Amino acid sequence: MLTLALPWLLLLLPLPLLIKAKPSTADGGYLHLPGASALGGEVLAKQAPRGRTLLYLIWAFLLLALARPQWLGEPIDIPAKGRDLMVSVDLSGSMQIEDMVLNNQTVDRFTLVQKVVSDFIERRAGDRIGLILFGDHAYLQAPLTQDRRSVARFLREARIGLVGKQTAIGESIALAVKRFDALEESNRVLVLLTDGTNNAGNIEPDKAATIAAERKVVIYTIGVGAEVMERRTLFGRDRVNPSMDLDEAQLKRIADTTGGKYFRARSSDELESIYSEIDKLQPVSRDAQTYRPSSELFYWPLGIALLLCVFAALGGAERIRRPGLRSRP
Repeated sequence: MLTLALPWLLLLLPLPLLIKAKPSTADGGYLHLPGASALGGEVLAKQAPRGRTLLYLIWAFLLLALARPQWLGEPIDIPAKGRDLMVSVDLSGSMQIEDMVLNNQTVDRFTLVQKVVSDFIERRAGDRIGLILFGDHAYLQAPLTQDRRSVARFLREARIGLVGKQTAIGESIALAVKRFDALEESNRVLVLLTDGTNNAGNIEPDKAATIAAERKVVIYTIGVGAEVMERRTLFGRDRVNPSMDLDEAQLKRIADTTGGKYFRARSSDELESIYSEIDKLQPVSRDAQTYRPSSELFYWPLGIALLLCVFAALGGAERIRRPGLRSRP
């Protein structure tokens, strides 16, 4: 269905007709410019009706563009049951360690998280998803919404170091709790992914977890990183533990305090299997809602108005160059 977002703007259509033009005269105290008097007198007198019609059409199409014509699609039912999930992702510098495997290729931790978590978000039909990114501090990248594609896109567009190089786990928990406070009926689930230990922010993770438990927020913590990685040295290959900075004990305490679970994600398969646990959560009933997708069409009348402006400009230039129009002495 075709509709207008701001139809009241069309009430301004008669406005040019209400403006009375003053008659052009050779005398009367007006400033006369050499060459311009002929154009203002002879040409405008002959072309006035046609020119006014053209200007009025430009005005009409510009108003139509401002009124924002839209094409509304068929109504789509929004599932009446779903979960409320906040996903908090670590963007600290250690997330760029290349110790993970994706599609038989070695990638850094954040690349794996981007791929698996964004796919998980897009599959959450009926759920409301929010996104928190944390480094030196925690930031709300997307509030709880059913626009899963946008949330997944925000995650794919994020970059390591975007919010600092350190790890503010406690602050990310506190921010999620604050967002859940505005909800009455909700699962209140936070999925927190990190590969380190809390070394930034203005609140300790254990204290934040206690507050979360009081507010009935369940936290699923995920420790990201392989246990063994080979690296080349001057003396050959050396095997190291790239996850030695991961504070698993703290992540387990956070999960236990809030009634959640701690998972270790050493590969893409382990990370994907974790999300099957979230599917077991009981969805919360909500009021039935529908929405209609809309497509903006303002660029069509705007384009026509611009073409008419070009036509009017070319017509004016042609009249100036037309033989026989000479300026008055």
